[in-house]
Amino acid sequence: MTIRAAVRPQEGAEGPARGRIPWLALVAAGYAAVQLAVVTPLLGLGWDETVYLSQVDPRNPAAYFSAPRSRGIGFLAAPLMAVTGATPVIRVVLALLSAVALYAAYRVWRPLLGPGRTALAALLFAGLWVTVLYGPQAMPNLWVALPAVAATGWFLRAQRPGASGVVLLGLGGSVAAATLFRFSDGVWLAAPLLAACGVVPAWRRPAPALAVAGGLAAGGAQWIAEAYGRWGGIGARLHASSATEGGMGLHWAGGDAWRSLNGPLLCRPCTVPLTHPELTLWWLALPVLALTACAVALRTGRSAETVLPVVCAAALSVPYLVLVGYSAPRFFLPVYALLALPVATLAAGTVLAVRPAPGRVVVAGVLAGLLVAHLTVQFQVLQERAAGARATADRYRAVADGLRRLGLRPPCLVTGSHSQPIGYYAGCASADVSGNNRNITEAALLRRAATEPTAALADRRSPPPGYAQAWKAHRLRGTGYTAYLPRHAAGGRRS
Repeated sequence: MTIRAAVRPQEGAEGPARGRIPWLALVAAGYAAVQLAVVTPLLGLGWDETVYLSQVDPRNPAAYFSAPRSRGIGFLAAPLMAVTGATPVIRVVLALLSAVALYAAYRVWRPLLGPGRTALAALLFAGLWVTVLYGPQAMPNLWVALPAVAATGWFLRAQRPGASGVVLLGLGGSVAAATLFRFSDGVWLAAPLLAACGVVPAWRRPAPALAVAGGLAAGGAQWIAEAYGRWGGIGARLHASSATEGGMGLHWAGGDAWRSLNGPLLCRPCTVPLTHPELTLWWLALPVLALTACAVALRTGRSAETVLPVVCAAALSVPYLVLVGYSAPRFFLPVYALLALPVATLAAGTVLAVRPAPGRVVVAGVLAGLLVAHLTVQFQVLQERAAGARATADRYRAVADGLRRLGLRPPCLVTGSHSQPIGYYAGCASADVSGNNRNITEAALLRRAATEPTAALADRRSPPPGYAQAWKAHRLRGTGYTAYLPRHAAGGRRS
């Protein structure tokens, strides 16, 4: 079987009839409302967020920016950070922006799938706990997922005879956005799109391929320039990225992804046991549903808009399934966003295929019941994970408060355990002599500690860093941390 390259609009897909309910807009509004109600209140900044935001925050020193990271999320937040560093404001603005981006990304697909299927796909994606939790956070994964959805839609629309320059601009811009937010993911997105231009005879036209390649180049330009400026080249940066990730190579991380599906937010090393396996049934069923949708589409001759999202999703899953030795639920947001499209198409097609009408109502009711149950479970997990993220951020803030009571005031330096987020909360620079964020030598750190307020952090179960063995210990009550300050430092009381 071959992919049918022709992309025909569904009946009535080019625009809703007058008076029709704007389902996609309602899904986006609901997505924003749940974020504002459940996630944004009282949720502080997480570790990675403090790294990204510190790069563009004029009020705080920039934390070490490791090789695998990309600066897209910092560029997105920069205008806001120039005005305010208030976390609640950041949360509200990002929640609203993510809802608008959800609408815009899936709106690209309405001429391809029709308004109902498009809205259902957006709901399937927006209803996942991980999609809601990361909507108002300054993290890149969601901002890769939504451009990936838009890029595949624009690509299919670019195959239509007489596709306008706006479509090609949308295609190139979407690929550029995904690449800017996460360089490696942009490469994995562009690869199947470029391959499709060569594999499918009807798609062997230069304009879509040039749009994809141009978007990849534009989105990756900053990452590549930084690779030469800071690491000496692309190869050197990729080597440093591999070391930071624990050694890129063949690692089957599917089990890690499964075990961490409902948390923890970062599973590294992923030694947690699988809890509540019944809550993972949707994840196990997802590839089966996607392949079933492809099989049905190939039989009915409408394969392009079903197979391409599945192929792109499979490509984007490769690094997180077979190349890294740990996992996090957010890694698969682009995969979920793309697979929601064929799953929605399959569900709608199943209902329409049932005859007679009373049977169709029964099937629709059963599927609606399953959707409600799924969304209910996702909401429960969302509440648990949001509470856990809030507790972690509160702990960082409490440690920073303790350091201030010990006399640390900017300019100052924090090193040791979780120095990056705690340093950000304290308004201090952060530095590490070992680990993935190593950015200073021990000798250089000691020289800085002799001239500016410095604290080395260790949790209660760990000894102080070697360079801080002779420093004075200060237990930070209620946090599980001990701060070690040089003997010459002021503020020697215990807190």
